[in-house]
Amino acid sequence: MVQNHEIEKRPRGRPQIRCDDDTRSVIIEAANRQFHENGYAAASIAAIAQEAGVSTKTLYRLFPTKADLFSEMIIERTDRFLMSVDPGTLAVADLRQGLERMLMAYGMLTLSLDTITMTRLVISESDRFPEIANTFYEKAIVRTNRLMEDWLRRQIDRGLIALDDPHAACGMLRGMMIMEPQRAAMLRQEQPPKIDAIAARAKMCADLFLKGCAL
Repeated sequence: MVQNHEIEKRPRGRPQIRCDDDTRSVIIEAANRQFHENGYAAASIAAIAQEAGVSTKTLYRLFPTKADLFSEMIIERTDRFLMSVDPGTLAVADLRQGLERMLMAYGMLTLSLDTITMTRLVISESDRFPEIANTFYEKAIVRTNRLMEDWLRRQIDRGLIALDDPHAACGMLRGMMIMEPQRAAMLRQEQPPKIDAIAARAKMCADLFLKGCAL
């Protein structure tokens, strides 16, 4: 009880005025650090609230459960990828430029230390907390795959590529881009690749893919 009282204690003076959207972002960043440092099970709502500088009452108002907080954290990171792969820009890019841009953004998301650490967490705790595996799969993997698959289908409609099964081809393309470097990093055999290495891999994967399906 004493610990909770200390966590809830606010500094003197006029309280900082912050909109809910900004508060949500601060809480999500604090949760991300707590999950990375302590894992999902051990990360406490009180510690997340303390690190974010908010009351637990405020945190529960914005995120009723820890599962809700984890879900919003995954959605926010996936949204960054969706924003970086601007559909308007891709629509006017030529085939190779569009593919390289999309693969580069996907590599920056999935090969980052943040994502690799979170993937380790999900795998290690998914037996106890299947909800976080479901969230990670639906909010991250399915959403990114949908954007990339939709782009491939548009290129088919434009008559630029030929694919019998765009869904399967998208999975192969994603695996070719990230599987080996991500696996090496997750097993701590190599450091996550830097931006130059990701860009070079995106170009190589685009070359190989287009040689197989370009008309």
